[in-house]
Amino acid sequence: MLKYFRGSFFVAIAGLICAYLWAEHEISGSGGKALFIVAFLSILEITLSFDNAVINALKLEKMDAKWQHRFITWGILIAVFGMRFLFPIIVVAVFSRLSVLSVTQLALYDVDKYTHYLHIAHAPLVTFGGAFLMMIFWSYFFNPEKEVHWLSMIEKPMVKIHCIRYIDVIIVLLSLVALMHFIPDNQKVAVMMAGITGIICYLVVDSISNLLEDIAEKKAALLGTTAKLGFIGFLYLELIDASFSLDGVLGAFAISKDIIIITIGLAIGAMFVRSLTIYMVDMKTLKQYLYLEHGAHWAIGFLAVVMFVSTRMEVPEYITGGAGLVIVGAAFIASVIHNKKQQMIENK
Repeated sequence: MLKYFRGSFFVAIAGLICAYLWAEHEISGSGGKALFIVAFLSILEITLSFDNAVINALKLEKMDAKWQHRFITWGILIAVFGMRFLFPIIVVAVFSRLSVLSVTQLALYDVDKYTHYLHIAHAPLVTFGGAFLMMIFWSYFFNPEKEVHWLSMIEKPMVKIHCIRYIDVIIVLLSLVALMHFIPDNQKVAVMMAGITGIICYLVVDSISNLLEDIAEKKAALLGTTAKLGFIGFLYLELIDASFSLDGVLGAFAISKDIIIITIGLAIGAMFVRSLTIYMVDMKTLKQYLYLEHGAHWAIGFLAVVMFVSTRMEVPEYITGGAGLVIVGAAFIASVIHNKKQQMIENK
C-alpha cells in the first residue's frame, strides 16, 4: 500500500514545511498554528471526498495507463491550483466585477474583503455543484442497465422510472424551482442560471463520454483488446472533482482566512484522495465490494441536497463528511456480509 501513497506523503511533508514558512513570514510565531490548520483541512478534504474517490475509480478503470498517470500529475495541478486557488478567485472576480489580479491581491492581502465577495458568490457556486452532483445521482439510479441493487426496496422501483424520458433532468429542474422560493430576489437569476449550467455541463460531458465509450468498445471488439477512454474521461473526472471540491473550498474559509494555508491543506487532502483512487483501481476494490458504488452514489445524492440547503443556511462540514463516511461505510459492511454469504454458499 505504501507505494500508492508515497507521493501523497511527500506532498504532505512539503506542504507542511511551506505552510510553516509562509505563516512565520506573515506573523512570527504562527507556524505551529498553521501546521494544525493544514492538517485539519487535509483530513476534512479526505473525509468530504472519500465518496469522490469511489466515483473516480469507476471512471478511471476505463481509462488507459497514460491518462491514469495524467490524472495524478496534470489532475492534481488542476485540482490544487485550478480549483482550490484560481477558481474561487475567478468566481469572485465575476461577481465583484473586479479584475482577476485585483481579486488575487485581495485574497493575499485583504482576506476580509475577499471572503465578503466569496460569500456573495456562495449560493450560485454550490447550486452549480449541487445540480451537477444531483444529475450523477439520478442518472445512476435510473439507469435501466443497473442490475445489482443495495437498497432493493428503493433502488428497484427507481430503475423502472427510466421509461419517463429525461426524468433526471426534470427532477433536478423541479428541485431548482423549489429552491427559488428560499433564495433572495437579487440572487434568483444567478442561482437558477448556475443550476441550469450544472445540468448542461453534466449532459454534455456525459453524452460525449458515452459516445466515445461506445466507439472505443467497438474498436476494441475489432482488435480484440479492452476499451479505454482518454481525454474525455479525464475531463469528466475533473468536473466531478470540481463539484465535490466546492463544498470543501467554501467551508475552509470558516477555518482559516489565509488562501495559501487553505490551498496547501486542501491540496494535501486532494493528493491522498487521488492516491486512494489509484489504489482502488489496481486492487479492483469496487469488484470485491459490490455495494461500494451504490453507497458512493447515495452519498453524492446527500451532498447535492446539502449544497442546495447551504444556499440559505450553513451546514457544518462534519455533518457533510460524517454522513458520507457513514453511508459509504454501511455499503462496505453490506458488501462484506454479501461476500461471506456467497462464500458460505460456494463452500456448501
